[in-house]
Formats: sequence, structure tokens, C-alpha cells
Amino acid sequence: MEKSVLFKERQQFGRAFLWLLSLFAMSIPLFGIIQQILFKKPFGNHPMSNIGLIVFAFGMLAFCIFFWSMTLITEIDSKAISVRFVPLFKKQFKWEDIERAEIIKYRFVGYGIRLSFKYGTVYNIKGNQGLALHLKDGGKYLIGTQKPEELKKSLASFL
Repeated sequence: MEKSVLFKERQQFGRAFLWLLSLFAMSIPLFGIIQQILFKKPFGNHPMSNIGLIVFAFGMLAFCIFFWSMTLITEIDSKAISVRFVPLFKKQFKWEDIERAEIIKYRFVGYGIRLSFKYGTVYNIKGNQGLALHLKDGGKYLIGTQKPEELKKSLASFL
């Protein structure tokens, strides 16, 4: 039996944030490469080798690509609520394990994956609204959303 997805949301970090992060992360190694390799002037008081500088630049590029690819995907179907934080992990909350689920407004807790005393494990890309899950085993999770009304309608048939 194929599952039918009742709700799906895909969120990514804002483009302005990613451009600023990428610009900052790449500016230092690029400046170092230009200064040390092209102009033959050591970069810093204790310069690293040219190969080390190039490896560092590629490491920062990988860091930027990692952030550009980060996506929070939330899906609701008849079996579970699934959350994927691409490229990190996928987690599934089966309906029989959920005691309570509600849409809430919350104070800023940071971006990415966070631990909070009040909300438990938080998965957030942007905003201040989310799906608060209270599990029967005592676990708490908060999944950020930009579509609270649509999410609320999808939950209504299960709770």
C-alpha cells in the first residue's frame, strides 16, 4: 500500500543569509591565495604553505556548499510525521508514538538543530512558528514551519 502525503513543506535558509555567509567564509582564503601565491607576499605572521592555503580554500568551499544544500523537509502521511534535515538525517514520528501535537509560536531558539529545555529538540530554518510534538515516552520535538495553517489542517484528521 502506497502512502499518501497530506502535507509537505520544504524550507531553506534565506538567500541573503547564505550569500553573506559564503562571501565571508570564502573571502579570507581567497585573499590569502591572491596575496601569497600571486603576489608572493606571506599571508599572516605565520603563513601556511601554498598547498595548505589551497586545501583551506577548498574546505571553506565545502562548508559553503554544505550550508547551501541544507533543507528542512516536513511530511505528514497516514503513518507518521517525517522530518528530514538534508544532508544530515531523517527522523520519523509514528502516530501511535505521539501523545500530542500542536502548532505554536515560540521565541527565537537559533537555526539548525538545537536542544532546548522548553521545546526539546528543535529543527528550525527560519521563523517563530512550529509543530510541537509531545511523545508518549516523554520526548519533545519542535519542527519549524512557514505554513502553520496548512499544517494545522493536516493534523486535524489524526488528532
